[in-house]
Amino acid sequence: MISIQNLKSGYGKMQVLFGVNLAVKPGEIAVLIGPNGAGKSTVLRSIFNLIDIYNGRIDYKNKNITNLPTHELIELGISYVPQGRQVFSSLTVKENLEMGAFLTRDKKLVDKKMEEVLEKHFPDLRKKLNDYAFSLSGGQQQMLAIGRALMQEPQLLLLDEPSLGLAPKIMKDLFKKIKEINEEGVTILMVEQNARQATSIADKIFVLEDGKVALSGDKSLLKTKKIQNIYLGGH
Repeated sequence: MISIQNLKSGYGKMQVLFGVNLAVKPGEIAVLIGPNGAGKSTVLRSIFNLIDIYNGRIDYKNKNITNLPTHELIELGISYVPQGRQVFSSLTVKENLEMGAFLTRDKKLVDKKMEEVLEKHFPDLRKKLNDYAFSLSGGQQQMLAIGRALMQEPQLLLLDEPSLGLAPKIMKDLFKKIKEINEEGVTILMVEQNARQATSIADKIFVLEDGKVALSGDKSLLKTKKIQNIYLGGH
């Protein structure tokens, strides 16, 4: 689905990634974990062409997408949900969802997509359609941000810290939704500080340190002492 080879990127003169290599297969949930400043979010921003790429290559479905414009990435089936529950606060829930389908000009098709998002994934948003996004709870805003991305009918969904600032119960419900989205056929690459919760649904785990992938593997990786003690809070 997506592979990254020797990726070096950053912000202007500040390099953050120093040769990242990883690959995610179709249908997988892959999670990036690691300490703050390791470059996890930078990997997602590099894929979505939001920062400077100095070297390396990003392939999606065997196509080189390095430095492709964002709108072309969306057309190819890649959606990105940045951290911080970024919604259009002065727009209604319905208008936010419609913004997710900005590439679709057929209103009937937009309405159909919205109905699918509400019916399959976020039915709790239905009764909030005419409410302004700023009035939603933190969990509802995160669901709206993901729902807006799903309006683009992605095949690859990039999630940056989806549980940030959420209460434990809301967080648990959100990860359940993410798993359901994956089971609908969407490949997911996710950055998450709550390593224990994220890795519980992951097929593949990448540990980033100092701008490089230090460890990678399936859930068996969680049994190593380093992962247990540093990222999962010990035994």
